[in-house]
Formats: sequence, structure tokens, C-alpha cells
Amino acid sequence: MEVLLFTVLTLCVVGVLSAVVLYFVARKFHVEEDPRIDEVERMLPGANCGGCGFAGCRNMAEALVKRPDISALYCPVGGSSAMAAVADYLGKKAPEQEPRTATVRCGGSCAVRPRTNIYDGARSCAVAGSLYAGDTGCAYGCLGYGDCAEVCAFGAIAVNPATGLPEVDPDKCTACGACVKACPRGVIELRKRWPAHRAVYVSCVSHDRGAAVSRVCKTGCIGCGKCVKACPFGAIALENGLAYIDPQKCRLCRKCAAECPTGAIVLSNLAPLPREPKAASAVRVQTSNLS
Repeated sequence: MEVLLFTVLTLCVVGVLSAVVLYFVARKFHVEEDPRIDEVERMLPGANCGGCGFAGCRNMAEALVKRPDISALYCPVGGSSAMAAVADYLGKKAPEQEPRTATVRCGGSCAVRPRTNIYDGARSCAVAGSLYAGDTGCAYGCLGYGDCAEVCAFGAIAVNPATGLPEVDPDKCTACGACVKACPRGVIELRKRWPAHRAVYVSCVSHDRGAAVSRVCKTGCIGCGKCVKACPFGAIALENGLAYIDPQKCRLCRKCAAECPTGAIVLSNLAPLPREPKAASAVRVQTSNLS
């Protein structure tokens, strides 16, 4: 009995001494934290998606409070409204950025990009992309295993089993950029968000020559340059055999899509321009020549 009491008393004394030591250590190394960090964190959406470049909203809040210039910091989920509220609270200038949406720039569905082999490995784009060129003849297109969908914290992207391509729900997309980072082929891009989610873009990232593209995908960009000539705003450039539409210069006139021979240019929530009858065009040309 005495041994038991001695043991209990010893443990109590050790516990009390340890608590005292920890108390003084905590007081010695205590660091005061700016209370504004908690308030700023509450203003942020709390998604912890990493789209701002930080591990979470707490780290973003600390940077917003501690940095004198926050022009380089931006929360894509909260958007301009959240950043304006934070800047107003901190007395700093809010960074401005136009809304963007993740866009899948690959139109190589199962119907237009036939499979040439069967992949029997891990169902991961990152794994498949590091092992070989893919199960089609295109070494640039989407692999379709859904790495982008797995990393999306907002359920804004999913692979369509009918086409084998990921599709983005623009109403759910926050432009956090997680899907862009996850895609080993670089077919996902954050592009300007137009009203009613309208968009015009080239759904191809292949830099192969036109003949090689046509052999492996019926809707790939062949680098013919017709869209470049058709654009009245200089929004399209042809680089390394691939056309690219600058979303900042594009005015959604749709003339490029009407000229594209392969259908590589996608019109999202936009009706195509009516095709002009060839006979009418010929008559107009003849009339102008006579005059």
C-alpha cells in the first residue's frame, strides 16, 4: 500500500513540475499573433483549394495582413468582392482580376480520335502520361483518366464517358487552377469568363504538322491559317502550326469558326454564323467587278 501511495505521489509531483516547466517555456517563447489575421480569414471563402498559391486560407490571410503590398495576392474563389472587402478592412489597395473559367482545349473525343492500343495500367493521367504517348495516335490530347476531376474541390469538372473528355461546369468553376496543374498534357487553360459563359477557342494543343494531325484526329488544328486571316481583330496567332485565340482580343464575332475546315474552333453558348450561299457570293463579286 505504501509503495502504491509513493508511486502516485511521485507521478503527481512529476506532473506538476512538468506543467510548471511547460508554462514558463510557453511564456518564454510566446509569439503575439495579429488579431486581424482571424478576421481576414473569416472574410475568405474557406475553400483551402490552393488557388491563391498558399496551402490554405489561413496562410493567405497571414500574407494579406503582413505584406504591405497585396497587389500580387488574389483569391480566385472569393473573387474581386472578397479581395475588396479584405483590402478595405486592412486599408490597402485591392488587386483586380477578371473572372476566368477552366477550359478544356481538346476536342479529340472517341468518335474523332480512334484508339490504337489498350492501356492496362493505373487509371491516372499522370502515370499514363509518364509511361507512353497514350492510347491514340495523338501525343498531345487528353488522356481521359480524370486526374483533373479528382483534384477539383468544387465538383466543377467530370469526364464524360461518351466522349472520354472532361467537361467543365462554368457555374461551379472558381478558376482555382487545380485542374490546370493536374493535367500532364496541358490541355486545360484558365480563360476569360464572358457573360452567359460564351466563349470561342481552339480545342487542340497539337503542334504536329497538318497531315499528321489529320491522320490521328478529325477535329485537330491543321495550322492552315484561315482563321488568322478571317479574324478582324487580330486575336488569332499561328505558332508552331497551332492556332491560338487570345481571349483578351477576341470579340466573339465567330468568323474564325466559320472558316475552320476541321471544326477545331469551338463556339460555347454561341450559334454559328449562317453560311453564305456560294451563288450569292459569286453574284456579288461579279457585280462589284462590273461597277
